[in-house]
Amino acid sequence: MNRRGLILSVLALGVAGFGGATWFATRPGPVAEAEPVAPELAEAMIRPYSPILGPAEAPVTIVEFFDPACEACRAFHPIVKDIMAEHGDAVRVVIRYTPFHGAASEEAIRVLEAARMQDVYVPVLEAVLREQPRWASHGAPAPGLILQIATTAGLDAEAARTQMLAPDVVAILNQDRADVETVGIRQTPTFFVNGKPLDPFGEAELRRLVAAEVAAAQS
Repeated sequence: MNRRGLILSVLALGVAGFGGATWFATRPGPVAEAEPVAPELAEAMIRPYSPILGPAEAPVTIVEFFDPACEACRAFHPIVKDIMAEHGDAVRVVIRYTPFHGAASEEAIRVLEAARMQDVYVPVLEAVLREQPRWASHGAPAPGLILQIATTAGLDAEAARTQMLAPDVVAILNQDRADVETVGIRQTPTFFVNGKPLDPFGEAELRRLVAAEVAAAQS
């Protein structure tokens, strides 16, 4: 091999080596496993009164800090339902109320709690989220609009007017506000899976974290 050929060969090897090193340095690494919340925060994650969707004894618990007036919560709702359907009895969802959108959020929460008393929580939740653009866009829904929407899903509006003002509902709102502050929730939705925070946030990440916890529970 002449001198020019030798130099070209060395340069080619160098370029190949550089490209390989660059790929190794920038290739996606494994997702780091999230650590569960500190023990002193565990009690603030779930309360005995918290609404549960799915089997009460499921080994994997998704805690969702949720605002019914939040557009992102509405967008994630079908994703969460799909995750529950995918994993069957292995997954449950615990709802924590996070009324970041003021009066509209609080009214919707009160309606949901009345629906829970009447055993129509899930259909009313679906209706409230489906019609969210009608009542949440300006932060101050027309009086009675959310209640009217809920009646289409089977809520007894007359009974609900009294139930929405019940001391238990006020206590739930106050405790959930306190827990939101304790846990440090700043946006909705915020998810925890078996106490592990979803970080980074995203649909793929939520699906991956839930699947990992289900696999661990079943192993």
